[in-house]
Amino acid sequence: MTPINPQARANVHLVDHPLVQHKLTLMRKKEASTNSFRHLLNELSSLMAYEVTHDMATQDVEIETPLETMTAKMIDGKKLVFVSILRAGNGILDGVLSVVPGARVGHIGLYRDPATLNAVEYYFKMPKFMDERDVVVVDPMLATGNSAIAAVTRIKACKPKSIKFLCLLTCPEGINAMYAAHPDVPIYTAAIDRELNDHGYILPGLGDAGDRIFGTQ
Repeated sequence: MTPINPQARANVHLVDHPLVQHKLTLMRKKEASTNSFRHLLNELSSLMAYEVTHDMATQDVEIETPLETMTAKMIDGKKLVFVSILRAGNGILDGVLSVVPGARVGHIGLYRDPATLNAVEYYFKMPKFMDERDVVVVDPMLATGNSAIAAVTRIKACKPKSIKFLCLLTCPEGINAMYAAHPDVPIYTAAIDRELNDHGYILPGLGDAGDRIFGTQ
């Protein structure tokens, strides 16, 4: 088993809330239906969105309660961009947008070359004024790290204020690779699994997330 670089491990935020772990366990089961898998992913993504946005900037605004005027804190959701790595990342969007409905959405299309496991880009679309925005890249799995690294490299060219990476599962190989390429990008995940197999899949994992989300397995 590949050891995790201690510096890279320090860059990982493990979301170990009991509800997150419970739903992830249900998703791992091979008998989970497509409908069940999607529903659980939506719920789990919502829960994880609370963690990944815990340090969002707020501003004081004056409001009227039924009793009096007060100053209260609000976020500007429009300054946040969730970037989905197609296609599996789209399965996370509904959940995170239910927590921050004002967030913008970007998409980057990447597929993994089956021979080299390298990421090949085929689509890229981001909101305007990225230099004013914080980015959360979403993808269910951080496995080899090739797609995540390629996506973050491409997004950095847009010069956003900050970048985080949100996934359900990762492994030592993915953590090490991401840290080596982008040590400034923290990883938020619900589990660090044992290892990759020879085909670049996480073990014990939950299978191919895209196939399970869209019923194409």
